[in-house]
Amino acid sequence: MKYLHTMVRVSDVDASLDFYCDKLGLVELRRHESEQGRFTLIFLAAPGDENAQVELTHNWDPEDYGEGRNFGHLAYEVDDIYGLCQKLMDAGVTINRPPRDGRMAFVRSPDNISIELLQKGSALPTQEPWASMENSGHW
Repeated sequence: MKYLHTMVRVSDVDASLDFYCDKLGLVELRRHESEQGRFTLIFLAAPGDENAQVELTHNWDPEDYGEGRNFGHLAYEVDDIYGLCQKLMDAGVTINRPPRDGRMAFVRSPDNISIELLQKGSALPTQEPWASMENSGHW
Protein backbone atom coordinates (compact mmCIF):
# COMPACT_ATOMS: atom_id res chain seq x y z
CA MET A 1 0.00 0.00 0.00
CA LYS A 2 1.21 3.50 -0.83
CA TYR A 3 -0.20 6.89 0.05
CA LEU A 4 -1.21 8.76 -3.12
CA HIS A 5 -3.04 11.99 -2.28
CA THR A 6 -5.73 13.79 -0.30
CA MET A 7 -8.64 15.26 -2.24
CA VAL A 8 -10.39 18.49 -1.31
CA ARG A 9 -13.22 20.07 -3.27
CA VAL A 10 -12.75 23.70 -4.24
CA SER A 11 -15.29 26.21 -5.50
CA ASP A 12 -12.91 28.68 -7.19
CA VAL A 13 -9.80 27.37 -8.99
CA ASP A 14 -8.08 30.76 -9.21
CA ALA A 15 -8.61 31.61 -5.52
CA SER A 16 -7.49 28.11 -4.52
CA LEU A 17 -4.33 28.19 -6.63
CA ASP A 18 -3.55 31.67 -5.30
CA PHE A 19 -3.80 30.29 -1.74
CA TYR A 20 -2.15 26.88 -2.15
CA CYS A 21 0.56 27.88 -4.66
CA ASP A 22 1.21 31.64 -4.47
CA LYS A 23 0.73 32.04 -0.72
CA LEU A 24 1.39 28.61 0.82
CA GLY A 25 4.12 27.63 -1.65
CA LEU A 26 2.86 24.36 -3.17
CA VAL A 27 3.54 23.62 -6.84
CA GLU A 28 1.18 22.27 -9.47
CA LEU A 29 2.29 18.84 -10.71
CA ARG A 30 -0.45 18.05 -13.22
CA ARG A 31 -3.99 18.88 -14.21
CA HIS A 32 -6.83 16.89 -15.77
CA GLU A 33 -10.02 18.41 -17.17
CA SER A 34 -13.06 16.32 -18.04
CA GLU A 35 -15.62 17.95 -20.32
CA GLN A 36 -17.89 14.92 -20.03
CA GLY A 37 -17.64 14.72 -16.23
CA ARG A 38 -17.64 18.52 -15.86
CA PHE A 39 -14.73 18.65 -13.43
CA THR A 40 -11.07 19.67 -13.15
CA LEU A 41 -8.47 17.84 -11.06
CA ILE A 42 -5.30 19.71 -10.07
CA PHE A 43 -2.53 17.86 -8.23
CA LEU A 44 -0.24 19.89 -5.95
CA ALA A 45 2.74 19.09 -3.72
CA ALA A 46 5.31 20.81 -1.58
CA PRO A 47 8.47 21.54 -3.60
CA GLY A 48 10.68 18.45 -3.63
CA ASP A 49 8.05 16.22 -1.99
CA GLU A 50 5.90 14.85 -4.79
CA ASN A 51 4.90 11.78 -2.76
CA ALA A 52 2.52 13.80 -0.56
CA GLN A 53 0.00 15.28 -2.95
CA VAL A 54 -3.20 17.27 -2.62
CA GLU A 55 -5.82 16.87 -5.34
CA LEU A 56 -7.97 19.94 -5.78
CA THR A 57 -11.27 18.87 -7.33
CA HIS A 58 -13.32 21.57 -8.98
CA ASN A 59 -16.80 20.53 -10.07
CA TRP A 60 -17.92 22.95 -12.77
CA ASP A 61 -21.53 23.06 -11.62
CA PRO A 62 -21.88 25.24 -8.49
CA GLU A 63 -22.29 23.39 -5.21
CA ASP A 64 -22.14 24.52 -1.57
CA TYR A 65 -19.60 22.42 0.34
CA GLY A 66 -20.04 24.02 3.76
CA GLU A 67 -17.06 24.14 6.07
CA GLY A 68 -16.00 20.54 5.78
CA ARG A 69 -15.15 20.26 9.48
CA ASN A 70 -15.61 16.50 9.20
CA PHE A 71 -12.64 16.47 6.80
CA GLY A 72 -10.08 17.38 9.47
CA HIS A 73 -7.03 19.15 8.05
CA LEU A 74 -3.99 19.02 5.80
CA ALA A 75 -0.63 19.26 7.57
CA TYR A 76 2.66 20.60 6.21
CA GLU A 77 6.09 20.72 7.82
CA VAL A 78 7.71 24.13 7.26
CA ASP A 79 11.25 25.47 7.62
CA ASP A 80 10.28 28.72 9.39
CA ILE A 81 6.79 28.83 10.88
CA TYR A 82 7.10 32.48 11.90
CA GLY A 83 8.30 33.55 8.46
CA LEU A 84 5.55 31.66 6.64
CA CYS A 85 2.83 32.91 8.99
CA GLN A 86 4.05 36.48 8.47
CA LYS A 87 4.06 35.97 4.68
CA LEU A 88 0.51 34.58 4.84
CA MET A 89 -0.71 37.45 7.04
CA ASP A 90 0.91 39.99 4.70
CA ALA A 91 -1.02 38.33 1.85
CA GLY A 92 -4.32 38.72 3.71
CA VAL A 93 -4.63 35.19 5.15
CA THR A 94 -6.05 34.97 8.69
CA ILE A 95 -3.90 32.99 11.12
CA ASN A 96 -6.65 31.10 12.99
CA ARG A 97 -4.29 29.53 15.51
CA PRO A 98 -1.04 31.54 15.73
CA PRO A 99 2.29 29.76 16.34
CA ARG A 100 2.46 30.89 19.98
CA ASP A 101 4.60 27.87 20.87
CA GLY A 102 6.96 28.23 17.87
CA ARG A 103 5.74 24.85 16.68
CA MET A 104 2.17 24.84 15.31
CA ALA A 105 -0.26 27.15 13.51
CA PHE A 106 -3.54 26.77 11.62
CA VAL A 107 -4.90 28.72 8.64
CA ARG A 108 -7.84 28.06 6.29
CA SER A 109 -8.08 27.88 2.52
CA PRO A 110 -10.65 29.94 0.57
CA ASP A 111 -12.99 26.92 0.94
CA ASN A 112 -12.43 26.73 4.74
CA ILE A 113 -10.17 23.67 4.64
CA SER A 114 -7.99 23.71 7.77
CA ILE A 115 -4.26 23.72 7.07
CA GLU A 116 -1.91 22.83 9.94
CA LEU A 117 1.61 24.23 9.74
CA LEU A 118 4.25 22.44 11.84
CA GLN A 119 7.77 23.73 12.44
CA LYS A 120 10.42 21.37 11.08
CA GLY A 121 12.59 19.93 13.87
CA SER A 122 12.36 21.53 17.28
CA ALA A 123 10.02 24.40 18.09
CA LEU A 124 11.43 27.88 17.47
CA PRO A 125 11.97 30.09 20.52
CA THR A 126 8.78 31.90 21.54
CA GLN A 127 8.57 35.40 20.11
CA GLU A 128 6.16 38.29 19.61
CA PRO A 129 3.77 39.11 18.11
CA TRP A 130 2.93 35.40 17.98
CA ALA A 131 3.27 34.59 21.70
CA SER A 132 0.45 36.93 22.72
CA MET A 133 -1.71 36.67 19.58
CA GLU A 134 -5.24 35.33 20.18
CA ASN A 135 -6.96 32.64 18.14
CA SER A 136 -9.25 33.85 15.36
CA GLY A 137 -12.30 31.74 14.64
CA HIS A 138 -11.78 27.98 14.65
CA TRP A 139 -9.72 25.54 12.70
